[in-house]
Amino acid sequence: MALFAISAFVAHAQTERLVRFETATATIETANGKHVFSVEVARSPEQQAQGLMYRQRMAPEAGMLFLYKAPERVAFWMKNTLIPLDIIFVGADGRIIRIAERTVPHSLEAIPSGGPVTAVLEVNSGTAARLEIRVGDKLIHMAAR
Repeated sequence: MALFAISAFVAHAQTERLVRFETATATIETANGKHVFSVEVARSPEQQAQGLMYRQRMAPEAGMLFLYKAPERVAFWMKNTLIPLDIIFVGADGRIIRIAERTVPHSLEAIPSGGPVTAVLEVNSGTAARLEIRVGDKLIHMAAR
């Protein structure tokens, strides 16, 4: 019982320190149509470091959009991430350059972008396969720069 109380206290303390995100719409244009996501936008280093950590669930057509001011190579990990994700890496031209599907929660393994990116979209695991999202598809987002 005491262990549960300590775990609950730690979880509460962590959620009290979480940063907030603006929301926007992101659309991926695929060969079979457009797919719209309601996203939280991670722009600052603090937001990007937190990402989807500690989230227990995410709506089916939701996600987190990481934006970078200039193209750069990035790598993600799943530390403190409770839900499996598909991570979609997007180049400066808006085209998807890599998709890391079905990432493993809590993993410390680096998931590299595979090239310079200006955006990364995290969605629920299995979304890329379900919607037939492929490398070369285009991401359009309405998040102001």
